[in-house]
Amino acid sequence: MSTPSCNPFDLSAYPPKSAREGVVPRLHSVKRASRLALATLIYSLVAVTLGIGLVAPARSQALPKSLEQGGTDAALKERKNNWTVGVAGGILSGSYMSFAAELAQVLDDGENLRVLPIVTYGAASNLDDLLYLRGVDVVMTQTDVFEFFRTHRKTPNLQKRIHYIIRLPASEIHDLARPEIKSIEDLRGKKVNFGPAGSASSLTGTIVFQRLGVQVEHVRFDTPIALRMLKSGEIAALVRVIGKPLDFFAHIPAHLGLHLLPIPFFNVLVDYYTFGELTREEYPTLIPQGEKIETIAVPAVLAVFNWPKDTDRYRRVQRFTEALFNKWDQFLDPARHPKWRDVNLAATVPGWTRWSVAEEMVKRMQQKNAEAKVASREFSSFLAEKGPPVANLTQDDREALFSEFLEWQRQSSAKP
Repeated sequence: MSTPSCNPFDLSAYPPKSAREGVVPRLHSVKRASRLALATLIYSLVAVTLGIGLVAPARSQALPKSLEQGGTDAALKERKNNWTVGVAGGILSGSYMSFAAELAQVLDDGENLRVLPIVTYGAASNLDDLLYLRGVDVVMTQTDVFEFFRTHRKTPNLQKRIHYIIRLPASEIHDLARPEIKSIEDLRGKKVNFGPAGSASSLTGTIVFQRLGVQVEHVRFDTPIALRMLKSGEIAALVRVIGKPLDFFAHIPAHLGLHLLPIPFFNVLVDYYTFGELTREEYPTLIPQGEKIETIAVPAVLAVFNWPKDTDRYRRVQRFTEALFNKWDQFLDPARHPKWRDVNLAATVPGWTRWSVAEEMVKRMQQKNAEAKVASREFSSFLAEKGPPVANLTQDDREALFSEFLEWQRQSSAKP
């Protein structure tokens, strides 16, 4: 039941990506007056200091605006398609697809912005889709995929055509093996499943095994079929490259005796990869009590096609990127995927260029953080001079304190 091909990127070619038609009005940049923004920030600091909860007003239930609006078929079609952005995630059961789905949930703004998550072959083929598949604007991919396209496929002008918005958390290599397999060396000459062509495992897993000098017989099945083959002994191990924790692995019964293999980190891996770790808390049935499994991790990115300015696709992805930064706090909610909390929005990716809109948003974010620190220090100084406010202030008291602080701040700024 093996597949003879060992090509780590065995994909059929897609048709060339066509130029987008039509030009919509320029996206108006959202600029708040600096004083109003600072006042809002200071008021929040007052609320936090006094232990006040800021409660949004309740809204009545209503049908989505897009369902209430009528019009001609042509008008409806135009409204539906004006601000859609296609985001390629990956295999349905993977963490990248979870990221894509949560991007859609958080950033959805009706007809102003609609994110369409796309199930794909995986992180390796996503870069191919970003280059050549119509309707794909943003993708989850990995740094070793980028290097593969640049050095092996020799894709022309890759660094100018593909930029990144943010660096995503690294994806760990999960090597699930049968009970008799004790190390990666024990897999030499045996059948190992690397997932379907185009998946992250098919590329990253192949590169890692080759660099470690462990020659195996490649098979390429999806994970449910591979797990059945692993149970029956038809294969010795299966490899998934995915952000932990993965529910599929976390729920494998302990009585099967399957376990996760450690993957050593050698100098031959230092250019693309980094250290990773898998814990019993994440995979209680696959890792013994008190132990951790060392593995390899590959950095990931949210990549974007570098559309020319003043084009339809540029404006769409611009709106997507601005919404991503402006709503970032919503991705940190405990209900979201835990890996979002590992993201540093200002982190850079060696060898990549940050997309111009994302670079501008990072600068705004850093300026806003600097202003917040100044406002926090000023409010602390104000309280130090005035003395701590009494507890259980009324709304009028809080507004009076806020006004008093603004006046104190104005007078302080007027001093030489």
